[in-house]
Amino acid sequence: MHYKTPLAKAQGLGSAKAGSSHWWLQRVTAVALVPLSFWQLKLMSLMFAASYHDTVAWLSIPLNTAGIVAWLVAVFYHAALGVQVVIEDYVSTEWLKIVSVWLCKLVFMFVGLFALIAVFRTISAG
Repeated sequence: MHYKTPLAKAQGLGSAKAGSSHWWLQRVTAVALVPLSFWQLKLMSLMFAASYHDTVAWLSIPLNTAGIVAWLVAVFYHAALGVQVVIEDYVSTEWLKIVSVWLCKLVFMFVGLFALIAVFRTISAG
């Protein structure tokens, strides 16, 4: 029989504080998304009510562009963090977990990049 203390059983299993930065980043991006979402809501209301040229003129204002860009960066990063947590919690096969997390990060990075390119192309075309 092996009698080990809880500390002895946990040693060598990795740092208990490794996930704290991930947890904090998720909370910071969630809090940042609250005020940044007002820019997104304003843009959505303009897209439905105003003309294309009025929407582009509003988006061309540097403060509004910065707000939309900040919202895009925060929302895609926040989503990637959340999906990563779900993968880490529910995928048990180690190689599949690693591949899934990398694939998730790549997909969110490229979709976010395409969204940023779309914003800047819309501004430059208007």
